[in-house]
Amino acid sequence: MGEKDNWTTIIKPEHKLIDLRIRELIRYRDLVFLFFKRDFTTQYKQTILGPLWYVIQPLISTIMYTFVFGNLANISTEGVPHILFYFGGTMLWTFFEKCFKDSSDTFTSNADIFGKVYFPRLTVPISRVLINAVGLGIQFVLFIIFYVYYFVLKYPISPSWSALLFPCVVIWLAALGTGMGLIISAITTKYRDIKQLITFGISLWMYATPIVYPLSQIPEQFSWVFYINPVSAPIEYFRIIFYGTGYVPPAMFISSIVMTVVFLFFGLIFFNRGERTFIDVA
Repeated sequence: MGEKDNWTTIIKPEHKLIDLRIRELIRYRDLVFLFFKRDFTTQYKQTILGPLWYVIQPLISTIMYTFVFGNLANISTEGVPHILFYFGGTMLWTFFEKCFKDSSDTFTSNADIFGKVYFPRLTVPISRVLINAVGLGIQFVLFIIFYVYYFVLKYPISPSWSALLFPCVVIWLAALGTGMGLIISAITTKYRDIKQLITFGISLWMYATPIVYPLSQIPEQFSWVFYINPVSAPIEYFRIIFYGTGYVPPAMFISSIVMTVVFLFFGLIFFNRGERTFIDVA
């Protein structure tokens, strides 16, 4: 028996365009949990309210939007109570934004550990998506409380069985945010100033997304903006299945799905390439 036969694991360079190494990710599932536990604990270790910040932050934003856009600007919410309308949109946008930002920081935030120990690099963005999903779940509980309250008061909201597709909306946003973030993560290994541009750009991006207004309030000449913004369709679709209001044109729906698949596909390609070379440029 040769010396090579004594090894239990052999690490080889990647040659495939996309190498997800699903079996390896499954074998390292405990590491995903450890990253999840580490980041979740670190995030709220020295805070007074801890995970309650998951609820406080979107609630404060909702109150501000209600005052500015609902009362001062008097923007229509198609009969949906302001608190419910703004909280739902803020909840989904926050989840997408966190998935995007966390995955875009994968290489720069973990350069030290990546340079010392081998493990599937995708375990890091996967663990971050799980943390963000927990935050979304906490916010969704508060959303349901608001929802039941207004439903009992007979406000014009019409839930449908399609609301059971909510997990699909979550996966949609997670795939979109993570795919785009992985592309940025690979680029920022060489061009660190891109991160500053992204931080500024995502703030503007929110206002080009129907968070504080429905798509029905958009002038026709600006509708193209929401066709090229893949976040618009899942958020508006959320309102359709929970409130019974809103409309997503089929072309917008399809374009968002296609862009999500494309961004995730190229995100994995860029991530695989960046994984091979980022230590040389870190």
